[in-house]
Parts: sequence; C-alpha cells; structure tokens
Amino acid sequence: MTPDLAILGAGPAGSTLAALLAQRGFKVLVFDDAKRPELLVGESLVPATVPVMRRLGIEDRVKAYSQHKPGVSFLHRSGSRIDFHFGPIAKSLPTYAYNIPRPQFDDTLRERAEELGARFVTHRAAVEKGDSSREIRLTDETLAAAGLTEHPRFLIDATGRARLFARTLGIGAKSGERSDVAYFAHFEDFDHDFEPAGQVVISILDHGWSWRIPLPGRLSVGIVIHKDAAKTYGDTPEERLDHALKHEPLLRDAARNARRITPVMTYTNYQLVSDRGHGPGWAACGDSFGFVDPMLSPGLFMALESARLFEEHVFAKGPEVLDSPDLLAAGFEAAEAELHDWHESWRELIRHFYDGGIFSLYETGTKFSARYRGWPGIAFMENHMTKHIASMASGAFTRRKYSRGLVNFMRQHMLRDCRPPEDYAVLPAG
Repeated sequence: MTPDLAILGAGPAGSTLAALLAQRGFKVLVFDDAKRPELLVGESLVPATVPVMRRLGIEDRVKAYSQHKPGVSFLHRSGSRIDFHFGPIAKSLPTYAYNIPRPQFDDTLRERAEELGARFVTHRAAVEKGDSSREIRLTDETLAAAGLTEHPRFLIDATGRARLFARTLGIGAKSGERSDVAYFAHFEDFDHDFEPAGQVVISILDHGWSWRIPLPGRLSVGIVIHKDAAKTYGDTPEERLDHALKHEPLLRDAARNARRITPVMTYTNYQLVSDRGHGPGWAACGDSFGFVDPMLSPGLFMALESARLFEEHVFAKGPEVLDSPDLLAAGFEAAEAELHDWHESWRELIRHFYDGGIFSLYETGTKFSARYRGWPGIAFMENHMTKHIASMASGAFTRRKYSRGLVNFMRQHMLRDCRPPEDYAVLPAG
C-alpha cells in the first residue's frame, strides 16, 4: 500500500503528526533509524503541551511515569529569587505540566501513532533532489527498504536539528543571538528542597545559567555557558559539568553529595530558523524548521505545536488536499507564518530573562508593593503582571500582543528604585 505521506523521523514532531494524520484517515509511513541518545534536552514541558496529549489520549500514560510540574523558580547570583506557579495562568490551559523522561515520552507518542494506524519502518531514510513538481524525493534504496513500488505523495522532514531536506536543498537559516553549549546529566542525592514538589529551578550563575528538573527518582541538572567559557572549565563534558557544580555558588552546596548516574550529554546550536520550511511535495516540521533556546522549556511544545498547525491548516481538509498543490502551498504558508510568530514571541520572552529585565521588574514590583501596601489597586497590579508573565511562559499568552506589550511597557517606563537589568543579565564568557 502506497502511503499518502512519508514522515522522516519519529521524534515528538514526527510521531505527533503521524498520530494526528492517522486520526484524519491518512495512510502514513514513518521512517525511524531507532538511534537515540540516552538523554535528550526537553525533559520539562509547559502547560500548553497538555491539550495535545489529551487529544491523542495519552495524558494518563504520561502522568504515570512523569513528575507533576507546578511551575518554575528563578534564582540569581545576587540572591534574588522569583517563583512562578501555573496556578494563575489563563483559563484556557491546565495549571500544571509534567517533567518527563524523554525517551519514554517519545516512545509513548510513537506507540499512539501506531495504535491509530501509522506504519513505522526502521530505516535511515535518504533523499535526493527532485524536479519542479516534487522538489525532493526518497532514494530508490529507501523506497525498497520500505517495500514501496511507488513514491509517497508527500514528504515531511521531522529529522530534527539534522534538517535533512534543508541541507539537501541548500536552504539557509537564521541563527539566534547566543552561541552557547549545554552539558547535562542525571543525578541522585542532589539537594532540591524546593516546594511544591516538581518545581523546576533555573539559576543565573556567575557565567551562564543552569537548570534543575525533578524527575521520578532523580534530578536532571544542566549548565548552559558560552562556548568560549566552556573551554576554561576542562577538556571533556564531564570535567566541564563537574567544574560548574564545584565552583558555582548556586550549585556547589546542593551538589556536594550528588552522585551522577548517567553519562554527561552535550547540546549545542539551539537557536535557528530555516529560511524556507516547505516546497513542492515537502514540508519541515518541528526542529527541522526551527528550534529555540531551552531556558523556558518551549522545545517540546514547539514540536507538538508544529504538528498541530500542519494538521489544522493543511491536513484537516482530508487526503484529497494532496491533489491540490495550491491548497497545500496556502496551508503551509499559514502554518509557517504562525510558526515564525511563535519563534519570535518565545525569543522575545526569553530575552527578558537573559538580559535581566524580568529581575529588574520583579525588584521594582516588590519594593513598590511594600511601600504602598494596602492602597487600592496594588494587589490587582501584582496579580495582573504575575498572570501575564506566567501565562506567557506557559504557552497561553506567549504570542498575545497585549501581554507582550505590557511587559515591554513596564520595562520602558516603570523601572524604579531597582538595579538596572544589566546587573541581572546572564553573563557571556569571562
């Protein structure tokens, strides 16, 4: 049976899209090379991922092996602390998310896609340039490996940061502002006395920043530093992570009795968006199109959201849409426009944390509330700002013009009696 679509890659974007399209009655084939590292970035989700899980009917499965995530706390090297909880976020989303073992989460998405009728082939698919009607095509060897005598009608690139189609076609990309590298591993006996249980902690260090993500029975700990600073921490990933845990004041006490139970993994190149994400006969989904900074954990959401946008704008019309190149192009243009807006919105929000603006706003608000406590409207202002920032970080208000404008207005006009943002900024290489 010749599939309507072939998806290259069985990560979160590819498996989610396969499941959604199988629900729509599409015949879907997914190529998966079955090669995954032991650890993957993207262990902490935002509340906006939960509706997709519910739609696929997998939330209870994910909940069974994951850690409930109530929010995120931010610690600063100066001693400042900001606690965000998902309780006050927009009513359109649940007030929680999950911290997940990534390999198990990816397997759940794949299993659900198979249950819905998608077919998976264990093979590393190869492609080559095509013609004007099919800009890129599977090689004859790949078709044979899948037992296909005819080419699928459409191809989806879900190969992640490999960006297989873009590289084959010579499509460029725009990089983000930073040039950092992350080193991370799982630990036991790493002190993490933050309440409520499951609270993620982001620490702004002397150089770079770190994450602490509670998982069942362990803690995921990572450092993110400029690639030049990393060279001064040691020669290997293990040496560099160990150096940070021993010398960074916000980490060393908590890590004193910690025992690493996994290899140290390295992650780089996480701010990039392709110049073009679709063409005749193909489209790029998830990280294959673009990926953002991991500070606020938007990566998994963007993978699932990419799949949802493709389904909504293109494939909701049913398999017959594949007979109309004009409808396909218009649908992907709409989906890509939303993806660009998502990427820009996340970058803008994350920039407020990198350049110190959020900490300056928090200091201003704390002192203002203490000085005028009891005045009418003070509690409303506090709750209003908290709701909008938390809702932006949750994926609910991230793209909302009012929320973005509110934060920018407060930064431009309302910073008073506080340290300037540059005092709170994440520092580059020393």
